[in-house]
Amino acid sequence: MGERKYFGTDGIRGRANAHPMTAEVALRVGLAAGRLFNTGDDRRHLVVIGKDTRLSGYMIEPALVAGFASVGMDVRTFGPLPTPGVAMMTRSMRADLGVMISASHNDYADNGIKLFGPDGYKLSDELELKIEAMMDADLDEGLAPSNRLGRVKRIDDAPPRYIEIAKQAFPKRLSLKGLRVAIDCANGAGYKVAPTTLYELGAEVFPVGVEPNGTNINADCGSTHPETLSAAVKRYRADIGIALDGDADRLIVCDEHGKVVDGDQLMALIGLDFHKRGRLNGGGVVATVMSNLGLERRLKSEGLTLERTKVGDRYVMERMREGGFNIGGEQSGHLILHDFATTGDGLMAALQVLAVLVDTGKPMSELARQFEPVPQLLKNVRFTSAAPLQDGAVKAAMAEAEAALEGTGRLLVRPSGTEKLIRVMAEGDDAALVKRVVEDVAGAVKAAG
Repeated sequence: MGERKYFGTDGIRGRANAHPMTAEVALRVGLAAGRLFNTGDDRRHLVVIGKDTRLSGYMIEPALVAGFASVGMDVRTFGPLPTPGVAMMTRSMRADLGVMISASHNDYADNGIKLFGPDGYKLSDELELKIEAMMDADLDEGLAPSNRLGRVKRIDDAPPRYIEIAKQAFPKRLSLKGLRVAIDCANGAGYKVAPTTLYELGAEVFPVGVEPNGTNINADCGSTHPETLSAAVKRYRADIGIALDGDADRLIVCDEHGKVVDGDQLMALIGLDFHKRGRLNGGGVVATVMSNLGLERRLKSEGLTLERTKVGDRYVMERMREGGFNIGGEQSGHLILHDFATTGDGLMAALQVLAVLVDTGKPMSELARQFEPVPQLLKNVRFTSAAPLQDGAVKAAMAEAEAALEGTGRLLVRPSGTEKLIRVMAEGDDAALVKRVVEDVAGAVKAAG
């Protein structure tokens, strides 16, 4: 695969108003993607655009719109809508392309652009690279004649449509009546749709992080700051707490005591529930190399597999589609339920957890311990040299660590997709051994520069 200039592991992302997150780059994305998806036949071509609540969305959105319209694509803008809602509406409105403007769980100063194909799935690496190759063309290349310019409309019914689809994902035979639910929407894209969905399904809802002002997205709230949700659960004596991130595609849950439950436990909870009801496809669950060994062992005890992929929800989704799996996700709370969505969806995942909670009548604290996590340690090491992992001493340290962990654990060393960091992770039954091997390998990486 070629060297990427704009696109990273999850679309284009960066500081708003600094390269590559400028109005000019957004305009170029619109021009390039518009030309690629506007196949030149006689029908009108359509792109739909959603965003989260960041101040810079007001700059990025019009630039994208101008790019798309000037190459002859019609545009529909949704305003604030969760990423999975944009994916869903791309498909539902038969659009050629869907765009989400968001930097997910980052603070308000960042922003990003994610692209979805007509099937509602994130664009493949190949298509992103094609768009990239076209982005550096002259700005006046491939423009539509003046009578073929795109038309632009704001669509106001996207949130209610998403709410209706989300409600369908909750079992008809159950209701959330009498359940006290605290929900933290991170002052982000889910601030309206998530509390409304829970309320309409019967819950008593205690929302926090639902007053976006352009700069408070993810600020001491949402899935990256679960302490805010913990406090809300205690304050409102809630039965469960749910936190979304800025674009509402990931989920963190708190039990009734305010204790955080990670994505691995939630995957086990939903996966085993689906398995019990004969709804689990693919004979297991797909997760990344970061997921805990305890999850793998728990699934194995039920005759199920844990398939592992590279880090990034797009790789989880690719594996799910290849192997016919309907549940996958990341430890960080990106859960993909393929029966209901084509990408991670915090609200849809929360509804499945709530269904098990209501159905079993057990407290969340009991449901949260699906397996005993194996001790896991992660160290990030900054590096400057070109290829620290090719260094002889680093390779030797890794080989030694793998030998030491054989049979009782595993080692994972990988470069970060977004920063100049090497992530060194180990897990195993012996916490002291895990700590030692992580320090040894991290030390070797540091020494290699």
